This record gives sequence, structure tokens and C-alpha cells, in this order.
Amino acid sequence: MTKTRLLTFFAVAILAALSVGLSWADSPAAAQPPDTLQVNYFVNANTDGAPDGTVQLDNPGTSGGNVCAEIYVFYPDEEMTECCGCLLTPDDLRTLSINGDLTSNPLTGVVATAGVIKVVSATTATGCDPTNVTPVASTRDWGTHILGLSTGGFVITETEFQSATLSGAELTGLHGLQSECSAIHGVGSTKGICTCGTGS
Repeated sequence: MTKTRLLTFFAVAILAALSVGLSWADSPAAAQPPDTLQVNYFVNANTDGAPDGTVQLDNPGTSGGNVCAEIYVFYPDEEMTECCGCLLTPDDLRTLSINGDLTSNPLTGVVATAGVIKVVSATTATGCDPTNVTPVASTRDWGTHILGLSTGGFVITETEFQSATLSGAELTGLHGLQSECSAIHGVGSTKGICTCGTGS
């Protein structure tokens, strides 16, 4: 084999290896099952005179069995304040209080009045552990919004959580859901762990 052919052979081999490596790096980390991430917000929580908000979670039976609703609650500044995993049986309706279940046990001791709630639908393989998640479709989720009126007082509305694409970075990255929740569990003892409200 001539020197030119040898160099061409090695160049092609290196490019092929890089191509395989890049596609491998992209696919396992980024390719999460569809219909697994739901997102909503809350406002006027833990506010004098305001009613409590709620989150309703349902397992429609898409996966054929029980699923976990892995819940992650954030302050408006993107810092995670609480996380937990809740079991949902098929056709179960679970009701969580914003004030009592999702914001009453913050890691920092600062109770959130507004923020974001993310729910990842997952298998029960790890016992609904929000630090170790295997996504599977699907939960259906709704949340009430406690909106302040310019004339005083509050009005309650309800919206369905919005579906979003769950990326590998969002789930398992350095600042992903699992990592931030693991940090809370590691330093918070029992702080920063939300509760699952009522349901079967």
C-alpha cells in the first residue's frame, strides 16, 4: 500500500470513528422517549389572603401499568427548591397542594411564592426516585393559578401542563434535574423533599 493510500485509509477510519462517536454521544443523552416532560408555573403561593393552588396528576395508562411522577420545583431564579417522586396507578388522580406539598419544605428555608413545576413521567424501576429516572410516557397534569386582581383579591384559573421535549442534558446533565435533586438530597437531609398529596 502506498503512503498516500495509507494516509487516506487512516483519515477515512478516523472520520468514521468520529462520526460513530458523535452519533453515539448525541443519541443516548439526547434521545429521551416522547411525551415524558410536563411544565407549568405557580404564582401567589404562600401569600396572605390568597387561596392555595393545586396540582392534579393522572396516569392515563399509556405505559400499561404504574408510573412515577418525578416532580421538580424551582424558584423563579432557576434554583431547584424541592423534588420528589410520586407513584401513579392507572387512572389514579393524585392531588397535591402547592403550599402544603410542593413549597412547604424548601432546601434553603425560603418558601417560594412563585416558580416553575416540572413533572417527568418515569418507570417504577427505581421506586419513584427523582435522582435516578428512566422516562416513559405519560402523565397528564393540571395546575391552578392564583391570579391577583387589580381591584384586590384573587381569581383561580386552571391550565393543563405543557408538554416539552426532555433532553438528555435536562435530565442527566451537570445541572440537570437528577443532579440538582441529588444535591438537595445530599445536603438537605429531609429538607427540599416535597410530598405527594392525596390519591391511591
